Amino acid sequence: MAWRSYIVKWTQTNLITTKIISFRDLRLDVYSQAKRGFRRDAKRSETKTGNVTKETHISPSPPQGPPPQPPRVPRPRMLKPLLFTVGFTGCSFCAAAILQYENQKSRVRTLKDDESAKLLQQGSTDMVYWHDWWNKLTYFQRQLILLMSAADDFWSALTEGQRTVTGIIVANVLVLCCWKIPVLRKSMMKYFMSNPASKNQCLPMVLSAFSHFSILHLMANMYVLWTFSSAIVSLLGKEQFLAVYMSAGVISNMSSYLCKTTSGHILPSLGASGAVMAVVAAFFAKVPDTKLSLILLPMITLTAGNALKTLVAIDVAGLLMGWRVFDHASHIGGALFGIWYVAYGHKLIWSKRGSVVEMWRKIRTPGGGGSRPGGGPEADARGPHRPK
Repeated sequence: MAWRSYIVKWTQTNLITTKIISFRDLRLDVYSQAKRGFRRDAKRSETKTGNVTKETHISPSPPQGPPPQPPRVPRPRMLKPLLFTVGFTGCSFCAAAILQYENQKSRVRTLKDDESAKLLQQGSTDMVYWHDWWNKLTYFQRQLILLMSAADDFWSALTEGQRTVTGIIVANVLVLCCWKIPVLRKSMMKYFMSNPASKNQCLPMVLSAFSHFSILHLMANMYVLWTFSSAIVSLLGKEQFLAVYMSAGVISNMSSYLCKTTSGHILPSLGASGAVMAVVAAFFAKVPDTKLSLILLPMITLTAGNALKTLVAIDVAGLLMGWRVFDHASHIGGALFGIWYVAYGHKLIWSKRGSVVEMWRKIRTPGGGGSRPGGGPEADARGPHRPK
């Protein structure tokens, strides 16, 4: 019996010690979890004296209020971009008028020059010379000359509108290549993306019309521009077309600025969609009865006027419903400018370019003589004395 009482007593003490140890382990585990889970700013102050550790209880932190609101961004001012839009548009049409005058003058000089006829007459006598010259060339030189001849034939086969937009397409491709260079990415975002909240508001309004970050976006815009280039240049002429295209790029960005500032959704944008939309809208408004067919659905045809209404309706719906895929405000601004220019702008701007041309002729020929640079046949017909 003695050994039995001893075993019972030993088991009871063992159970008590295990309970105490488990309680201590649980307490340490809770303390470690609390130490890991609590916020770092709530620290425990401990004072150690030998093997005794005294802990001070932490008072609960007071309830926090609502999170601080972000600083309010001031609304961008639109006076500077508006003045830049008006000035750039006026300079574009003045430069186009001067360019047309210089091109016409050079054409007149080319028609009066008979050197090409003399070269044709001498061609039969110089065939032996050119045959010997060709035989003296190396294989690489011959291939290079043949390649240049093929490129010249291809360029001559293009229409005037296609040759005009080729420079625009090349500029857009070069800007796209610059976007792919990581070192230039910061500068590209600064100057080739239009943003009303940026410090550089004016220059990106022009450069962003030649800027594309996606290859698909570039191909879509340039394909539409290439498709309608021949028709619109035949109606307006290449000089007037360039003025309309450059002005539309700035005006479409200005309409985007106004919409973003009014709605408060200020986001950067880029692309030539606004300028291309102006070209398409100008052509559709000029010949509204032209039959068009869709690329994916060639069996469906519609008139140019109905196509223009559909495009504008889609952009208006996207603007009202808040679609963020495209800059619909820019599309609408470009389309409205193209329609306005065909209806009224041509008479108000381009038909009154004579004063600009006359001023340019006075600058080029201060004495009024036709023999000086820039005199041309018009100066010879007027004589030395011009009416003021």
